[in-house]
Amino acid sequence: MAYPAGPAMYPAVMGMQAPALYNPVPGYEGLVPGASGGFIPPPPVQPMPTPDSHPAQDWSIPALTKEDAKEAFCKHVDSNCCWSSGPAKDCTITNMEQFNTYRYRLETYTESRKTEWATKPYDGQPVNAFTQPPPGPWQIPVNPPEMFKDSVQEVEVPYTSSVKPCEKCSATGKCACTACTGSGDKVCLTCSGSGKVSGEESCNECNGTGKKKCNDCSGQGTVQCATCKGKRQLLSYVKLTVEWKNNVEDFMAEQASGLKMEKLDAVSGKQLFKDTKYMVYPLLGFPDHNMVQASERMIREHQSKYSQSARILQQQQRVELIPITKVTYEWEGKSHVYYVFGNESKVKADDYPATCCCTIL
Repeated sequence: MAYPAGPAMYPAVMGMQAPALYNPVPGYEGLVPGASGGFIPPPPVQPMPTPDSHPAQDWSIPALTKEDAKEAFCKHVDSNCCWSSGPAKDCTITNMEQFNTYRYRLETYTESRKTEWATKPYDGQPVNAFTQPPPGPWQIPVNPPEMFKDSVQEVEVPYTSSVKPCEKCSATGKCACTACTGSGDKVCLTCSGSGKVSGEESCNECNGTGKKKCNDCSGQGTVQCATCKGKRQLLSYVKLTVEWKNNVEDFMAEQASGLKMEKLDAVSGKQLFKDTKYMVYPLLGFPDHNMVQASERMIREHQSKYSQSARILQQQQRVELIPITKVTYEWEGKSHVYYVFGNESKVKADDYPATCCCTIL
């Protein structure tokens, strides 16, 4: 078999294990064949943005009415098959307290890049190693997906490809069949390899031989090499892996309603503020000082943390006001409490007085 000449082509060594023939290419000399590539430091980060003025925001939210609170309560009770609807329908609401809380969310959308040697079956593609210097990892144009969506893309670095013989099959295109260990046949399961059944009767499945042709290799003892797909050669190149990741962090302002904070993770709130920029600036003029401090801390930490190993493409911050109403009600002379929270009007009623309406016969 003839192989094209040139610095990017290597002769296949037939019938023997071929050596790993990776010639280092300019700018990628540190890559070791077979080793996982490391992340490439991003270009220098741009300076922090300057404060800008945000328009005046409406921080209020309408109070929950008794009618809406009772409707949400009844729906919640109806969704629990073993709860009696009596207390929800017949109770008297005696007090309603609002404990609205804020949720701050910061999203930092980053792009990271790493390089490593890779191979794929050689199908006659042009090879171009050493024809000119390859571009650096951050010089290769790769279009990002939709902002704030996680994604991964692999790119062949230009001017790094060469051809090498497949080491897995010693450039033959075939490997020994693992199902029959290269023999071409397997022990007959019907007779367990004895060739006989029911005493001295010859086994019909294997015609008394005790062996059957291996289906995996059709009795040949060899199968197509999975590495080179039978091509006998591999295209060797530097692979660039680009990963886009949306790094999300939330901060919830404490509230004294008694409702556990983790319950609020499952609900949405009224969006009061949203800001999207290359780099956002901390909240200004917000009525909750804890939210302002959290915004300053999280933005500072994100820009310090993610700019070390990735390039920040965009940031987004938003503030939601999550409604929480603590409802006190009476039923049969006793006082109980439930909570209505989130835009979805979810209900939490731990001390519901009639949680089982099933009768055991």
